[in-house]
Amino acid sequence: MRNFGLIGEKLNHSFSKEYFTKKFKNLKLNDYSYKNFEINNLSNIKRIIIEHEISGLNITIPFKEQIIPYLDKITKEGNEIKAINTIKIENDKLIGYNTDILGFEKSISPILKNRKKALILGNGGASKAVKYILNKKNIEFKTVSRKGKINYENLNDETIKEAKVIINTTPLGTFPNIKDYPNINYNLLTDQHLLYDLVYNPIKSEFLKRGEINGSEIKNGLEMLKIQADESWLIWNS
Repeated sequence: MRNFGLIGEKLNHSFSKEYFTKKFKNLKLNDYSYKNFEINNLSNIKRIIIEHEISGLNITIPFKEQIIPYLDKITKEGNEIKAINTIKIENDKLIGYNTDILGFEKSISPILKNRKKALILGNGGASKAVKYILNKKNIEFKTVSRKGKINYENLNDETIKEAKVIINTTPLGTFPNIKDYPNINYNLLTDQHLLYDLVYNPIKSEFLKRGEINGSEIKNGLEMLKIQADESWLIWNS
C-alpha cells in the first residue's frame, strides 16, 4: 500500500483528495490512497507520516513556510523562495519541493500578454511562487498585506490603475466564506486589467466577479492546482 496525503488547517474546501483518488482509480492503482490531515500545528507531522506510512505529502495553508524546519532536504527553488508545498519521503528523509512555481507559471503565462506591472494581494506562503515567477518574467510588482508597508488602508488609486495584473494569493473568498474578498477599489479596474485568483472554490470568487463586472480578464487557480498536483505525482514516483 502506498499512502499520500494533504496537510493543512482547514481542508473542507480541498481539491487534492478527490483529484488523487480519481487519478488512482483511473490508473487502476487499487493499493494507493490519499487522505486529508487537518491539524493546528506541525508538532506531530513525523508521527503522522510514520503511523500512516506516508510516501508523499502536499502542504497547504498555513504551513508552506512553517514546514521547512521539519525537512531534511529542500530543492534549490524551494529554498530560494522559502515555501514548500510538496514532500517526498525517501529512505525516511523528508525532501521539500515547490510545485506551485511551475503551476503558476504555466497557468498565467498564456494570458499575461504585454502587462508589465503587477499587484500581489497577500504575503504568505502562497505568494512566494507568484513573486518568483514575476521576477523571472521581469514583471515589476508591489505587495499588499495587512501588516505590510503597503496595506489595504494606504493602497492608493494610482497603484491599482498602473498594475494591470492583480493576483490574489490570500484565502479570502474560499468556500464556505464565498462573500469575502480583498478590500481594494474595484471601480478602478478596466478591460486592460487581468485578475488572477489562487482561490478555486468557488470557481468564480467574489474577487473575480468584481473584476469581471468592470470588463477585466479573469482566471482562477484551478489550472495551477492541477499542474502542481501532477508535478507532485511525478516527484513522488521519480
